[in-house]
Amino acid sequence: MPDTDRRTLLRQAGAGLIAATGAALAPWSSRAARAGEAVTLPFGNGERPLVAYPGKRPLLQMTARPPQLETPFSVFDEGVITPNDAFFVRYHLADIPTVVDPEAFRLTVSGHVGAPVALSLAELKAMPASEIVAVNQCSGNSRGFVEPRVAGGQLANGAMGNARWTGVPLKAVLERAGVKAGAVQVAFEGLDGPVLPATPDFAKALGLDHARDGEVMLAWAMNGEDLPWLNGYPLRLVVPGFYGTYWVKHLNAITVLDKPYEGFWMTSAYRIPDNPCACVEPGQAPKTTVPINRFSIRSFVTNLADGAAIPAGRTALRGIAFDGGSGIRAVAVSTDDGHSWTEAQLGADLGRYAFRPWTLSVDLPAGPHALRVRATGNDGATQPMEPRWNPPGYMRNVVESVRVQAA
Repeated sequence: MPDTDRRTLLRQAGAGLIAATGAALAPWSSRAARAGEAVTLPFGNGERPLVAYPGKRPLLQMTARPPQLETPFSVFDEGVITPNDAFFVRYHLADIPTVVDPEAFRLTVSGHVGAPVALSLAELKAMPASEIVAVNQCSGNSRGFVEPRVAGGQLANGAMGNARWTGVPLKAVLERAGVKAGAVQVAFEGLDGPVLPATPDFAKALGLDHARDGEVMLAWAMNGEDLPWLNGYPLRLVVPGFYGTYWVKHLNAITVLDKPYEGFWMTSAYRIPDNPCACVEPGQAPKTTVPINRFSIRSFVTNLADGAAIPAGRTALRGIAFDGGSGIRAVAVSTDDGHSWTEAQLGADLGRYAFRPWTLSVDLPAGPHALRVRATGNDGATQPMEPRWNPPGYMRNVVESVRVQAA
């Protein structure tokens, strides 16, 4: 796969090209939201500082270099669309771009194509645009709750977000370059890179049919505004229904391949057990693996935190549900730890890849209550009552529980 000219572009940008408003990350360092403020997540070593980076409200910081920022879960009760300034941030490599001139930026499309192209932002935006509301979720979202514990970032439930993405279908850009017969995959790289030469550069790949399905998008806008810097400015890949590892940020190179891509981030990292549950017995290693792909179905209560004290009596519950693209058919809630279930009312349907809001009023007499929420997709999939386990801690989708005390 040809090396991208990432560092040349950055040197040019830093030497003589002035970034447009919103096109530079300055200052780079984070700042404390309020001195000494932190949140303790409900698992071991769960203390996280709240920090604010440029363009972001205070978020939960897991690491600073590279920045990994989790959305506080209360944000998901603010509305079905996750605000840009609250959207989670996940990088793999620490050499992330801190300046890009939008006039000098080019997206290259090369490899097994008839006519390699280098497209400017203006050229991309002149093509017929499309829009989709879709959830982006980190593969390791909720890993901190996995038992037995596994390696990797110990995230709570906030490494996800739902946004309205605007851009050009990848299919149209591939057609511009002319995919040759015999092509099998399309690989993607961004402007971020490794600090050490021996570290594998971050690149992902999709099968050709998936890449040309008309839904995979090269997005330049998020919720009606330019992409936030830390969410991939000026261009990112949007892969509806697939985990965020495929949503390459600062996208600047697309390569059409006539054989499967064999880079580290596809053949070694982000792989799951090759079975229907993507699971093995705790502590066991899978016999065979495949690259992680579509979301599992999930649902949450958003307006009550675990351990909350609430007034006894009629209680309004709110929440969200989503899956990998079949769409949500129903959400049911149990107030007795799963012994009986009541169907909730579904809210606005923004599309099969989006959060689906739900509401339900329940009677909670004085005493403790274990609330559980379970979604069912249009494909019939639902969440298991007991969590499934795999070595990387991916794809958690257990029926969630919220324990409250009514008085």
